[in-house]
Amino acid sequence: MAERSTAAGKQRLCEVDPSDVRTPPLLPGGYDPADYAAFVARSAGEASVSPLLVMTVLHNEAYKPHHPFLERLWQWWKPGASFGVANMHRAAFERVRRMHGLSGRWQDLRDDPAFAIRAAVLYLKDLDRSLPQRHAPRYTRDELLALGYNTGERNMRAFARGVPPGPMARSYLRRFRAHRSQAAKALADSATPSEPPAE
Repeated sequence: MAERSTAAGKQRLCEVDPSDVRTPPLLPGGYDPADYAAFVARSAGEASVSPLLVMTVLHNEAYKPHHPFLERLWQWWKPGASFGVANMHRAAFERVRRMHGLSGRWQDLRDDPAFAIRAAVLYLKDLDRSLPQRHAPRYTRDELLALGYNTGERNMRAFARGVPPGPMARSYLRRFRAHRSQAAKALADSATPSEPPAE
């Protein structure tokens, strides 16, 4: 599967300018995944991944604070915690790092939202490659990919065959469906140029 990742694809993804991606705020109430919509649209588009899928995953993963300091505290309390605005687990990140030759470390996800989003995009792209074209009709492809992001590739493939998800995966799927319109609005708003100030 690693051979499917081309050097050109790696290069294009790295050219996305992360300077317009701000660090999540220290106060959890001030965090809004919509702040990353423009970067999600660019990163996902360059990797041929649905921006709506990525944006909805970010909304689903917004249940905990994402400021780097708070993520460090979270890791102290729960050493196996996931990192970054996309809440990526270490095993998933290490797989993406190996497959795509990423130079960053898993710990960098908490300090660099642009890197965290790019890693999530690549992981979703890899999951999409491994998901059969034909799957259980009760789920959309994006729903299965979101379940894969949350529960891993093996579980995703089982759900695609019709194996029912457990309670936590069902909860994730419910939230994914609920956040879909919010994610779509964030992407639409980020694509709309802002009005120049009145003189």
